[in-house]
Amino acid sequence: MRLASALIVSALLASCTAANDAADVIARERAKSVVNGVVADKFPGLNAAPITDCIIDAASAGEIVQIAGASVTGVTQSTVEQVVEISSRPEAVQCIAENSIALLGG
Repeated sequence: MRLASALIVSALLASCTAANDAADVIARERAKSVVNGVVADKFPGLNAAPITDCIIDAASAGEIVQIAGASVTGVTQSTVEQVVEISSRPEAVQCIAENSIALLGG
C-alpha cells in the first residue's frame, strides 16, 4: 500500500513539474517577444535577439511573468523601465557585451 501511495505521489509531482515547466516556457516566450520589441524600439538597427536573451536570463521568474503579461495588456512605460532596469544589471551587461563582441566577429 505504501509503495502504491509513493508511486501515485511521485506521478502527481512529475505532472506538476511538467505543467510548471510548460508554463515557464510559455511565460519566457511571451516575455521574450515583449523584450525584443522594447530593445528593437530603443536600439533600432541592432539584432535584438541576443540582447533579449541576456535580459531574460537576468530577470527573475516574477519579472518574467510581469513582462509576459504585457504581451496581453500592452507595453507600458513601466514595462519599458523594467526592461531597461534589468538590462543594466551586471550579469545582463556582461552577457550583452560578450554577445556584441561575438556579433562583431571577436
